[in-house]
Amino acid sequence: MDLQAVRDIRKLVIDLCRQHNGGHGGSAIGMAPMAVALWKHVMRYNPMNPDWFDRDRFVLSNGHAAVLLYAMLHISGHPHMSMDELRLYASAKPVDRATGKWKEALCLGHPEIHVSGVEVTTGPLGQGISNAVGLAIASRNLAATFNRPGHEVIGSHIYCVTGDGCLQEGVACEALAVAGNLGLDNLTLIYDNNRVTCDGPLDWTALEDTNAKIKALGWHVLDVPDGDGDLAVSNIVSALAEAKTLKERPTFINVRTTIGYGTLHAGTAKAHHSSFTAEDAAKFAPSGESATHTISSDTKKYFASLVDKGSALEEKWNGVLKTYSASYPELATILDQRMQGTVDVRAAGLLESMEVPDSPMATRQFNGVLFNRLITSVPSMIAGGADMWNSTNMSDAAQQELIFDRSRPSGRLVRYGIREHAMAAISNGIAAYRRGCFLPVTATFFMFYLYAAPGVRMGALSDLRVIHIATHDSIGEGQNGPTHQPVELDSLYRAMPNLQYIRPADPEEVIGAWAAALEVETTPSIISLAREPLLYGLSGTNRQKVKRGGYVLSEAQMDVKALVTLVSCGSDLQFAAEAARRLNDEGIPTRLVSMPCIELFEKQPQDYQGEVLSASKHIVSVESYVSTVWARFCDASVAMDSFGYSGSSTENYARFGMDSDGVVRKVKALIEHDNPGGKIGVSRRWRLLK
Repeated sequence: MDLQAVRDIRKLVIDLCRQHNGGHGGSAIGMAPMAVALWKHVMRYNPMNPDWFDRDRFVLSNGHAAVLLYAMLHISGHPHMSMDELRLYASAKPVDRATGKWKEALCLGHPEIHVSGVEVTTGPLGQGISNAVGLAIASRNLAATFNRPGHEVIGSHIYCVTGDGCLQEGVACEALAVAGNLGLDNLTLIYDNNRVTCDGPLDWTALEDTNAKIKALGWHVLDVPDGDGDLAVSNIVSALAEAKTLKERPTFINVRTTIGYGTLHAGTAKAHHSSFTAEDAAKFAPSGESATHTISSDTKKYFASLVDKGSALEEKWNGVLKTYSASYPELATILDQRMQGTVDVRAAGLLESMEVPDSPMATRQFNGVLFNRLITSVPSMIAGGADMWNSTNMSDAAQQELIFDRSRPSGRLVRYGIREHAMAAISNGIAAYRRGCFLPVTATFFMFYLYAAPGVRMGALSDLRVIHIATHDSIGEGQNGPTHQPVELDSLYRAMPNLQYIRPADPEEVIGAWAAALEVETTPSIISLAREPLLYGLSGTNRQKVKRGGYVLSEAQMDVKALVTLVSCGSDLQFAAEAARRLNDEGIPTRLVSMPCIELFEKQPQDYQGEVLSASKHIVSVESYVSTVWARFCDASVAMDSFGYSGSSTENYARFGMDSDGVVRKVKALIEHDNPGGKIGVSRRWRLLK
């Protein structure tokens, strides 16, 4: 029956690709035996409850082969994945027939986490492998934290399928190294080795010994020489069974397959994303049958038992959980909170009661103090850095006991090494294990979140709460020079949908930034921090007001309407504050606004935005970045137009006119030219002040 099931799946994949002349069916056809092995014989899951907590997780890293995942959800009995839904695959116009309105299709071009049965969003190659490593870390950590002898309530195994393309991506190589170093033996990676990429044969671009490479990264490696023929399913099942017995390392199974097996373009790049022919479909159809979008009655019967099997597996697990609760009631209560995502991430008033230092302190330094209190108070927090743990001030002498490694999987601090991209993508996988079960935190220099950007973006796209701590965030970074001064990087993250980029100015606002990051459940945040201590103290900052994105810090020091409003944030706010004081002293009425998060400010009512940015003649932003986003609110900016310079922080601010002297000089020049302003929401002519 395995062979018949493989034929039916291949036929269905061809039908689904032919229905709208699109999609990526070649890899899906080649991987059909893997799908039968996994979904019929190996994985623990319940089609009637795809969210069962202790299910095995399946990740399709080569997400372009999504049609295979959709077909398997349908065949294995997931009610929501009907044949009508499958008929929308590759459709450019998914319209509801009854209403004529646009339909939210389930069978999207690449798998998306919002669809039941899809564990993570994949498509950008290599991300899925990294997510799978994160899922494995999450499962391993939960098992080490909650399992007790004879009461193994956490046993989920992570299965990931990958193609040649994923293995070439740097992020996948980074994640594979992390998994090997951590000894994640609850992770199995299955390699669809068809030796073809989108452009052509694999040997055009890759000649390395893949097995040797993976072994060198700390993995077990198994081979399945024939993943195509009549015995392909049993060969793969045997390898998967052996993988479950191997310990102390993750397992890589190299399965030789043929892309587009049995079709006209089998074994060539044309099979990757081309449409298939009627002759291709006929090769896999039962003799004499021409019907499309069907599964044979034999295959339906063969897979029908999976619904009862899955329900029985979950019911058995519920029994284990009940016994566990009786034996370990306190642990069971905590586990239930984690499963429900109801852990108090605000640490029971810690952020409200936290005191700030009397003297000026660098925001990265105070953040380290706050973080170390949080991680001891929030059991769901699991954090890690890209080899900059000490430099980002996240380190603490007591942290050694919290390190996560192969000998201490209950730890909650992961050493990712110099692998920023994988760090972000792995953290997405940890967050995706169960929403609210974990609170992943990452940390490195802001400049190196350029390396991590694709992972950060995938987290935002997937509505995953991950908090990224980005330090050394301006030209004040100093003598490391322009290679480390991220003058343009804020623009990327401020433009990214569903991401909070928060740049607090002092310890008080750092507390507010954490509160804002913890308050949202489906949005990642970047907390952007300065390396250098404040030169000037700030008064009036307010942790509660940070959640509004922007607020008035000080009014004009005279009983007149402000002529100038200075808007600033982060380490630049101190210079704007000093400039506002001097301008007021010189008879130029100036209001000062702190705006640590533009995204949050834009969510406020229009009336509030208008109150904060009341109609001063000149609204001027002050920030040592290349100004792009400030034109939404301001008619001028004191900003950067170069990559910075290798000098001390104070020298750099003076060199580029970003210190209080420069701000005062540039604002006066603006006033002298008497540039007209405008009302909030009205287009105005923006200027970079020099």
